[in-house]
Amino acid sequence: MRYGIDALVALEIARGGIAVHESHTLVGPGRLRSDAMAALYDGVATGALTRDEARSILEALTGVRIRLLNDRVSRATAWKLALSRDALSPTAAEYVAVARLQADALVTTDPDVAAFAEGLVEMAPVQALSQPSRADA
Repeated sequence: MRYGIDALVALEIARGGIAVHESHTLVGPGRLRSDAMAALYDGVATGALTRDEARSILEALTGVRIRLLNDRVSRATAWKLALSRDALSPTAAEYVAVARLQADALVTTDPDVAAFAEGLVEMAPVQALSQPSRADA
């Protein structure tokens, strides 16, 4: 299975909270790592994380195998999706566009991305990442 993931899911994988089964491929938009860094920065600013914890997670994120897409078709699809939903920002649309174009399902823990994705792409729970693909089971 190929799963589109958001930055929050990527961070949970980097933290070690989600083990991705070897049969899965992860994809996301080019902005994923920047969004992840912003979430970690916010965690430090609010006191939820120490600087060292955030740096450690950010470093671990570099070891997570995610194919990041920032091509013309992905951007154009995100643009169209954002306009079709009268979105205030194309951010959620970028995650949905990549999932729509390159994944079997989208895994998100971000409520904004989940709300935007409803009815546009197949959704999967976070636990699906740890399970073998149906063909492998």
